[in-house]
Amino acid sequence: MLDDPFKYGLLAALAIALLIAGFTDLRSRQIGNRLNIAIALGAPLFWWASGLSLWPDVAAQVGVALAAFAVLAGMFALRAMGGGDVKLLTALALWIEPAWFLKLVVMMALLGGVLTIVFAAWHMIRGRKERLAIPYGVAIASAGLWVLSAQYWPPAAQTGVLG
Repeated sequence: MLDDPFKYGLLAALAIALLIAGFTDLRSRQIGNRLNIAIALGAPLFWWASGLSLWPDVAAQVGVALAAFAVLAGMFALRAMGGGDVKLLTALALWIEPAWFLKLVVMMALLGGVLTIVFAAWHMIRGRKERLAIPYGVAIASAGLWVLSAQYWPPAAQTGVLG
């Protein structure tokens, strides 16, 4: 699946962007708009490099992204999710095929639960009184990296490229 260097480069750029998103969210509890826009704008290049047809492939990607945005915007309105998290997940939905995006959401929820437990424990140990802020972008980025590795690297291992 990674026989095309351009596609491989795009996936590497996405992986780097996810690392940056996770790190900046951990550090400042914000994921920049420029980073989210860059991720979203890279998706059409990836569609082209992957040979996706406009119908139904690209339409499905855009449809899932719109549905994700609608649900996540509702969560943002309820203050259950940050704006950067909503934008990052929506941008990722443009890259990840629908079945794998569902897996990403499940993995993100599991990782987010663990992250919440760890941060809550740390918060209590340190005796802090302010509101607990969870850098959920870390869970989103980690789940995104997991999907990239699970979806794209096993075929390389099966062909003997990785060993």
